[in-house]
Amino acid sequence: MATIHISAAPGDFADVVLMPGDPLRARYIAERFLEQPREVTAVRNMLGFTGQYQGQRVSVMGHGMGIPSVSIYATELIRHYGVRVLIRVGSCGALRPEVDLKDVIVALAAGTDSRVNRHRFLDHDFPAVADFDLARKAMEFAARRGQAVRAGSVFSSDLFYTPDAALLHATLVRMGMLAIEMEVAGLYGVAAEEGARALALLSVADNLPAGTALSSAERETSFDAMIGLALELAAAEAAALAPR
Repeated sequence: MATIHISAAPGDFADVVLMPGDPLRARYIAERFLEQPREVTAVRNMLGFTGQYQGQRVSVMGHGMGIPSVSIYATELIRHYGVRVLIRVGSCGALRPEVDLKDVIVALAAGTDSRVNRHRFLDHDFPAVADFDLARKAMEFAARRGQAVRAGSVFSSDLFYTPDAALLHATLVRMGMLAIEMEVAGLYGVAAEEGARALALLSVADNLPAGTALSSAERETSFDAMIGLALELAAAEAAALAPR
């Protein structure tokens, strides 16, 4: 049944959904990579598609910007459409000079300045971590593809324009964070609460210490290495989840 944010019919979404922030990136992934893609929702122009990849049924849907937005779409996909695996394919800002533009990060865990997971967890600190099996497979698939990836912790910020950004970034670097973005901690919290599995793959769009960045057009279409890895993982998960 349709929700107030998603107009898809029951069964329109596959068990495994890729989730970029930008709905136009969702369309790009569907049209560029999926066979027989079909648009299944477009409420508020937050586009969702389902098609085939390597013979497996896979969906892709935008989730918007920030933890509140990704939390809405992730929750509704799991609760109302039975989605079992969510793979965020997003962008991030690197916190270290050696992390280059377009590098792919496997987000093993996420810190945050948001309180959403504290709301979920009786005001205690919640360990927002990726599903271990998904992260392990992503690393294995990347090695098999000869694709260099970085694995580590990231920080999900509620604010894009952060006050005292230099102080925050210095603290994050000291604590071993690779990059900053706006959604992963919320996605991992929803997945834990709803009994689903989640992983975030992030492509570096900005290097904050170097002051370099991709253009908005490049952000929309230049993350093919990350998307290819995510789709290979999605197809493997879809095959594993298929009825025997």
